[in-house]
Amino acid sequence: MALQIAGLPEGQYATLANGQRIHYLDQGAGPIVVFLHGSGSGASGHSNFKYNYPYLVDQGFRVIVPDLVGYGYSDKPDDVQYHLDFFVECIQQLLAQLDVERCVLIGNSLGGAIAIKYTLDNPACVDKLVLMAPGGIEEQADYFHMPGMQVMKEVFTSGPMAPERLEDFIRRGLVYDDSVVDQQLINERWGIFQQQNSQVITSMVVPNMASRLQEIECPVLAFWGVNEQMMPETGIQTLAKNCRHIRLTLVSECGHWVMVEHRDMFNRNTADFLRNN
Repeated sequence: MALQIAGLPEGQYATLANGQRIHYLDQGAGPIVVFLHGSGSGASGHSNFKYNYPYLVDQGFRVIVPDLVGYGYSDKPDDVQYHLDFFVECIQQLLAQLDVERCVLIGNSLGGAIAIKYTLDNPACVDKLVLMAPGGIEEQADYFHMPGMQVMKEVFTSGPMAPERLEDFIRRGLVYDDSVVDQQLINERWGIFQQQNSQVITSMVVPNMASRLQEIECPVLAFWGVNEQMMPETGIQTLAKNCRHIRLTLVSECGHWVMVEHRDMFNRNTADFLRNN
């Protein structure tokens, strides 16, 4: 069981059909919205979306915020391959246990790739998609040429890991305005990082699904920070030209974490999209 981290809330657990134990927060009542967080050392559902999911609860939605297997308080097995289909399988099995037949998916980065693949596999189960610089729409090798990925490599391969190194990556790789990075966020991610193993990164495979985006029938809302350091900006055109029912918002003075850096705008626009489209 994962060790408790100060300030990182503990919700509920489910043992999936594949044997993995997954942690999730489940709050509110109403139409169901599932938040899917990104990858990276120390990531969790709450640390990615703590400025967003409470807003949707207040707006009359039921939110489910899982920690992906390998992250947060969920199991962190070192004997599985962390391929995209594995993450999708875990989310499918969690939602089946919770008797969720239809929902909205909100995902950033890796979570965006999971949301896309889940929608392609289960089109009748997804009402709407909200994506923030999603993965899975380029060749995997292309991501590693990005400046933020180079910072990640520099930080994580240049000596013993320490909280200061993790903080350096977040400030330089993930955000434009690093005033949004506070000590609580560093503590949350450092606490989880210490419990992770390298398998979750070294075995990760996310295929390029760009050619299948036209299969998505549901409405899509997407956000992209113009100061993005992690995802190639060609993804903007890939989404715009291939998603048939998309509203795409470009956000200035914004890096990889639009839902953190521009939380009020993100929350208002997302709530409006969920109610009116």
